[in-house]
Amino acid sequence: MPLTRRHFHRCVLGGLAIVCLPSLAQVELKEGEDWRAIIPPQPTDTPDKIEVLEFFSYGCPHCGALNPLLKQWATHLPEDVVLQRVPVTFGRQAWATLARLFYTLQGLGALEQLDQEIFTAIHDQRLKLYQEPTLMEWLSARGIDQAAFKNAFASFDVHTKVKRSDYLAERYQIDAVPTITVAGRYAVLAGRARTLPELLGIAEQLIARARVEGSAQGGSFGGNL
Repeated sequence: MPLTRRHFHRCVLGGLAIVCLPSLAQVELKEGEDWRAIIPPQPTDTPDKIEVLEFFSYGCPHCGALNPLLKQWATHLPEDVVLQRVPVTFGRQAWATLARLFYTLQGLGALEQLDQEIFTAIHDQRLKLYQEPTLMEWLSARGIDQAAFKNAFASFDVHTKVKRSDYLAERYQIDAVPTITVAGRYAVLAGRARTLPELLGIAEQLIARARVEGSAQGGSFGGNL
């Protein structure tokens, strides 16, 4: 689901709210334009549900534009669908720091409070939150306990989660962000999508497809290695 810069600016203007999901919601999706198969299909953490993953980075402005729409979209997902976010690094040290930030705040219960604000700080305020002194100053101003944060930030648990995120990105053949995947089988592409809501409309159609296939296979949604 990677977006070019031209598409990105057009999507921001067209995707400020999810109302109806036009055009692509009424047409048959095309493989190679609207979606690609994940080969081999990947097992998921929630085999009894349809797992939707968003591969992203705080270092990506496109991800920042999608984030509030994705959160709104997630509140309307059916009970058999679960959304998980996966911060990737692509081998970049700065992005690795930001991935650790995501998992640290998640563990401290402060992610929801600061999630979108991180995008704003990096891309609008031009703060270098991938540098630890700047990050710690920024967090302190928002009431985050520095000792607790530092302990979690340097923990084996957080490092392990970042490594697993990169492993998933490799297994899912993720080469750009944001990318949305469905049921370990499909990745959303932006070939014909004109707006960010249309990308989510593609995801909804792929969810429906995965639901039918899961029912045909006895209710198992995740792929098998």
